[in-house]
Amino acid sequence: MRLRHSFAAVCGALALTAALAAPAHAATGDFGYKFVGLNGQPQSATLHDPASGECVTLPEVADPGASEPAFAPHNDTDETALVFTEPDCSGDSWTLRPHGRPATDRLTLRSVVFLR
Repeated sequence: MRLRHSFAAVCGALALTAALAAPAHAATGDFGYKFVGLNGQPQSATLHDPASGECVTLPEVADPGASEPAFAPHNDTDETALVFTEPDCSGDSWTLRPHGRPATDRLTLRSVVFLR
């Protein structure tokens, strides 16, 4: 009886270890966007190999009360990018195809999530 309980405990521990050891997935490639810097001039920023399935609020435009939204996103990753007009992946959203063309300056965003 003890052997059976010990075997079950070992199997459970191995299953838990395997689940925790699974690597996080990231989109491969770059996601670029523009924003207005503190000097009032357009700046560019890039997310390199961003994490998949996690909302990324763009740090330069995270506070709607203190900054204009980012604009002209370019999804050059291997995953679909869902861009949002507000921080924390809220507000209106648009889909950008993998390895697509740069969007126009009229498309604004404050956050993005990458979908497999």
